[in-house]
Order: sequence, then structure tokens, then C-alpha cells
Amino acid sequence: MCGIAGEIRPGGGLTGDRMRQVQQSLRRRGPDQKGLYLSDCAELVHTRLCVVDIENGRQPMSCMYDGRRYVIVYNGELYNTDELRGELTARGCRFSGHSDTEVVLNAFAVYGEECVYQFNGIFAFAVWDEKKRRLFFARDRIGVKPFFYTVGNGSFIFASEIKGILAATGRQPEIDQQGVLEIMLIGPGRTPGCGVFKGIQELPPAHFGFFDEKGLRLHEYWRLTDREHTDGFEQTAERVRFLLTDSIRRQMISDVPIGTFLSGGLDSSLISSVAARVLKEKGEPLKTFTVSYKDNDRYFKASKFQPGSDSDFVGKMVDYLGCESHVIEIDTPELVQALFDAVDARDLPGMADVDASLLLFCREIKKHVTVALSGECADEIFGGYPWYRDPSVRAVNGFPWAQSTAYRAGFIREDYISGIDPAEFVQRKYDDTVRSASKLPGLSPLESRMKEMVTLNHQWFMQTLLARKDHMSMYSGLEVRVPFCDYRIAEYLYGVPWECKDYRSREKGLLREAMKEFLPDEILWRKKSPYPKTHHPAYLAAVSRLLDELVWDSSAPLWQIVRRDKAAGLINSQNNPQPWYGQLMTTPQTIAYLLQINYWLKQYNVRIV
Repeated sequence: MCGIAGEIRPGGGLTGDRMRQVQQSLRRRGPDQKGLYLSDCAELVHTRLCVVDIENGRQPMSCMYDGRRYVIVYNGELYNTDELRGELTARGCRFSGHSDTEVVLNAFAVYGEECVYQFNGIFAFAVWDEKKRRLFFARDRIGVKPFFYTVGNGSFIFASEIKGILAATGRQPEIDQQGVLEIMLIGPGRTPGCGVFKGIQELPPAHFGFFDEKGLRLHEYWRLTDREHTDGFEQTAERVRFLLTDSIRRQMISDVPIGTFLSGGLDSSLISSVAARVLKEKGEPLKTFTVSYKDNDRYFKASKFQPGSDSDFVGKMVDYLGCESHVIEIDTPELVQALFDAVDARDLPGMADVDASLLLFCREIKKHVTVALSGECADEIFGGYPWYRDPSVRAVNGFPWAQSTAYRAGFIREDYISGIDPAEFVQRKYDDTVRSASKLPGLSPLESRMKEMVTLNHQWFMQTLLARKDHMSMYSGLEVRVPFCDYRIAEYLYGVPWECKDYRSREKGLLREAMKEFLPDEILWRKKSPYPKTHHPAYLAAVSRLLDELVWDSSAPLWQIVRRDKAAGLINSQNNPQPWYGQLMTTPQTIAYLLQINYWLKQYNVRIV
């Protein structure tokens, strides 16, 4: 994985003055190599994390085809590289190495924008056509890799991270009323395509575009589409087993050390089990990585959403796999401090300690491996969350993970919510998404609702988790791959009826049955448990102290948008049951989120307009 950025001005006049600053801003994404392409019409920046073909994969990379020169900057990993290289070789392309970058570049030269239909992978890339003075850019179907951009004054500026765009423009960042509402009513999620900062957008998943003297054109090239499902249950389970094991095997291609996340839950355990078998064929042990929190077993309290601690199940999986296990323990003081590093990584306030813990976890993993596989997005695709399964939650008219609009709105200063109906602001986004869900005619009310739920999760909740994974891991130059995000799995599962996914009336029952040969029963049928977080009361006490200090500081930028009296009411309010964002963000994380907003406004010198 890498950092990419650039500025395109078809009319010329670029000088390259800011490109090294942009490159420096993205250095954490690519600590191993860096490169620049500079001309008066196009400037391309690359920072590289070396994973495949270290010597021949340097970027920006160029090629000649049919008398035209193309230059690429690419961030991602292609999982069907060998097949495509064979097809391109048959068409006359010649390759100097085995990097996927060279395959992506030649695929564009041969197929043009149609190349995106050929790719199975996670990617964001841009190709400059010197002859046409035109930039092509694209993002993967699921949206695993980021691509932000801004347009103005005849220029198109893009980057893997918002900080790259800020460095390229050199302007003071701004947010307007819409940005405030994104932070306070939608955050840590984001409206698809929204970059929160004024004038900055994100290319949606499964989109490509062009920029030249005619301006900007965007095109959607893929979406989840309902289709008749004719496979019986056994055939469906067999297909799921093939797709997932094939995805994991493909995503283990690497020229550097590789490992897996292991929580003891179903998803990470399945990936670890398949990965262990792949490595065993090579005579290598699997390295697994588990996050833990100091004194968590002492303070853990079982709940409806987390009935048991992960630690016992991790030990069982380690024994089952015979793997090389690494347990990384996080203490409260470093978790609190990492809240602010997490903002630097994301360029926005995020999921509070859920972000911070992952950032710390990835920092330690990077000391052992450069690539890791993680279990994100199985719940979105297979229907594992409570809001899929609980009929009362499923029937709620609104985002199931954010039933807190009135509560959130109560924190916003009146001058930023004047003339806005918060409930209508959020509801409109929900309604637009529900209407976009692809459905075959004649579906039952339950099947129709499930298509809506998958679409909601795919476009919103899943994107929040994928942004978290990318930015927190790349902050330490760790490449994290997500096998459940293979578009073939999402595409196939969208058409599978709910009664099939709900096999044995268990969350992700189809997945469990399909993969039963890979896990012991006590792990295979374990009740779903959310991402592990700290239960130590010292964490709530620590963030409460920091918020109390802010309450007494009238100059804190937070008070430009947040009511001080409402924020003060959170202090020592551990009995407040109102979640901010699903069950991952209750009172301690709400306090931490406000701390992140304050830090973000100050650190980024954000002007509110």
C-alpha cells in the first residue's frame, strides 16, 4: 500500500512548489520509497510501502503503448495479477517485473476505463495520459482504499488523505454549516462522497473519473444488484466456502512477512485458520496478533452485545492453529494519548478509542510483519449485526446504528443548527439510501427490508469501518487486507435469501456452516462479540478529566460549535445509556469524540464559515 497525490492543470503553469510538502505529508503511508513526476500540466506524488517486487515496483511508473506515454500512481493490491498479466502479454505488453502496479498501468493502456471491470482488488489510482493531457482515476468496488479530491481554478488535486490536499492548496481549511452537521449528526460516519472540509470530496466506491480541459466527469461502474438465486443451500454453502478461501489465498501474496488479526471471534478465526493452512503448505508458521487491555478481565461485565470475554477463545484458537501468537496489551494512559494521534491519522474526529486502540495495535504489529489480514465486513455482508436480526430494531425507520439524532442535536450551538431540522437532515440521507437498494420484483416484506439493510450497511457503516482500518493501519505503514471485502463475495451474497443466511437461526449461520471444517465447534458457534474495547474505569475518569479542563477553558475551539453546558453534563455520567454511534460509542467514547473534535479544530486550524 502507498500514498498517492497529484495536481492536474491541463492549461499548464504548474511549478512543483508544493509537491514535496505533499509527499512529506503522506510519508507514513509509504515509508520505504518515494517518487515524483513533474510537468507543467501534471504533478504526481508517490510514497511507497514495499510489499511486492520491491525493486521493479517504483512509482510514479510509466509505459509506452501505441505511441502514447502513460504515468501512474497507485495505492492498493490486485489479487488477480497473474491472470491479467497473461492476458496483457498475449496482447503484446512486456513486463520488467512482477508488481501489480505494472499490470494496472498496462491494463489501462490497453483497455482504457474498461480496465476497472477486469480488476479484483483494493485500489485507488490515477493515470496521466501525456498526449491527451487527461487524468483517469478510479477506486475499488467496495471502497477499501481512499481517494479525496478538490476542484477549482482550473485544477484537480487528489490525495490518499485529506492532509495531502491541504498541503497542496496551502489554504486554511474551512468547514461550513454542512460540515458542522456532518461532524455532529453523522460522525464518525460520513455522507458518501463527503470530505467534511469545505470544497473537499471523496470519490465514492466503484467510481472512476476523468479530468481534462473539459472539466470533471465521474462514472459509477459497479453496484450491488439483486438477482435470482437458484442455488440450493448446499450449493450456496459450497460457493461461499470457495469464494472466501480463494479470497484469503489470493490476499496472502506478499514478498514481505504476513500475519493475521485474531480476536477469537468467528471472522478473524476463519481467516487465521485458512491462512495457517496456506502457510503450512510452505512450511511456515502463521503469526497472529491479538489486542488486549490492561486489567480488562478484572473489569469486564457481560452484556447482551458482549456475553463473554475474548481471551479464553483466543487461547483455544492458538492451540488449534499451532500458530506464533502475539498478544499486544494496551494501557489506559497510552489509549487516551492515542486519541489525538488517531485524529492525525484520519484527518477528522473518528471512533474515539475504537480508532485509538487500533492505531496502537497496528503500530506494534508493524514491528513483526508488514502485511496483515483482518476480518472486517463479514457482519455487513452476511447479516451478523443485531439490527439485521432483532425484528424490533430492524423495523426502525432510520440508521440502526445511529438512533441518536435528537440527543446529538442537543449538543450543537443554536447558531449552527438554526433553520435546520436535524431529524429531517438525517432522515433524508437514510431515505435516499433505502430507495437506492436494488430489489427484484415480488420480494416478501422481510426480503425487501434485508436488501435495504445490506445497502445501508454497505454505503454507510461499512465505509466508516474501512476508513478506520485504512487510516489507523497506514499511520504505521502496515498494510491490512480484508478478505471478506472481495467484491465477488458481496455480489453473490446480496442475492442469497435471508432464510439461507440465517441458517439455524444464528447470526452468520450460512458462513458458519460453509466453513465448519476450519474451526472447532466452540469457536464456530460462538455468539458474536464486538470489537474489543477497554472496560477499565480509569479510561472514563481520564477522558472526563480532560473534558472538565476544556469546560473551564472558554477559548477552546470546541465551544464554537458545541454547547458547554451539554458537554459538562457528560462528566461523571457513566450511567447515561444513550449511545452516540451504535454500541461501540457510549458515554466514554462520546466524551472522547468531543475531545477529538476540539483537537482537530485546533491542530488543523479549522475556520468555521
